[in-house]
Amino acid sequence: MNKRFLFMIGAALLFLSACSLQPPEWAKPNNNKNPEDIKIGLSVSTLNNPFFVSMKDGVEQEAEAQGMDVVVVDAQNDAAKQVSDVEDLIQQGVDVLLINPTDSSAVSTAVQSANSLGIPVVTLDRSSEKGEVATLVSSDNAKGGRMAAEYIVEQLGEDAKVAELEGVPGASATRERGSGFHTVADEQLNVTAKQTANFDRTEGLNTMENILQGNPDLEAVFAHNDEMALGAYQAIQSSGRDVLVVGFDGNEDAMTSIQNGNLSATVAQQPEQIGSLAVQAGADVLQGEEVEETIPVPLKLVTTENIDE
Repeated sequence: MNKRFLFMIGAALLFLSACSLQPPEWAKPNNNKNPEDIKIGLSVSTLNNPFFVSMKDGVEQEAEAQGMDVVVVDAQNDAAKQVSDVEDLIQQGVDVLLINPTDSSAVSTAVQSANSLGIPVVTLDRSSEKGEVATLVSSDNAKGGRMAAEYIVEQLGEDAKVAELEGVPGASATRERGSGFHTVADEQLNVTAKQTANFDRTEGLNTMENILQGNPDLEAVFAHNDEMALGAYQAIQSSGRDVLVVGFDGNEDAMTSIQNGNLSATVAQQPEQIGSLAVQAGADVLQGEEVEETIPVPLKLVTTENIDE
């Protein structure tokens, strides 16, 4: 094999290698698209939770108002499925990705895949640990955790015995709500039990049953979301005990429960507004506009006293 032939093969391989590193034409960023030409990919952690259904509705309503198309995928609280879902959205040629992570660490792979192709990423409610995210649209989860702890202190006084039901391990919302709660609870409350129930109502019920058995003098529960809080209340009701329950999200079932005098309070978010603002942020990024690193959405502590306000 002569040197000239070897040189030609090497040059060809180098050319093919260089070509393979280029994203396909559909994946290259285009900052000049009109809103009606934008295709949004939305990956939701789970649609088995009313909060995230409302968030999805907010995305779809804002997108429809602006003439954009939306493709929605449900990760079903499976981090591996979410990564696969996002890869599928990329293959479908979405212009921007809106991701509500199941796991903030695991989703990093999907975010980095989008980054490599120049597809902007906006995260909703929870962040991504790695990769470039244009903005996070979220409530201040740490502040919400503090609000819950302060409410319990206000209602029961210092040193009240409290249990904490944590969300999905690895989710940024779990870490932030817990850390905010403990900035107050570690100084003014007695946290006697802390277990995960994965943001799930059934797990909240089962976990609460176990906690009640080991803590006969428990006075309050802070659950990192309303689904777990509602499950916890079912367990408490079945036990005949009187335990104050505080949730987080402000979903419809929780609001009804508060009106009926069951749940004591919830730190209410505005999921539809989170979805709406995420769509607008994605559109702004595609137009080459600067967006803030985080876009905050206000919280409100809802109790039986102010639920009608």
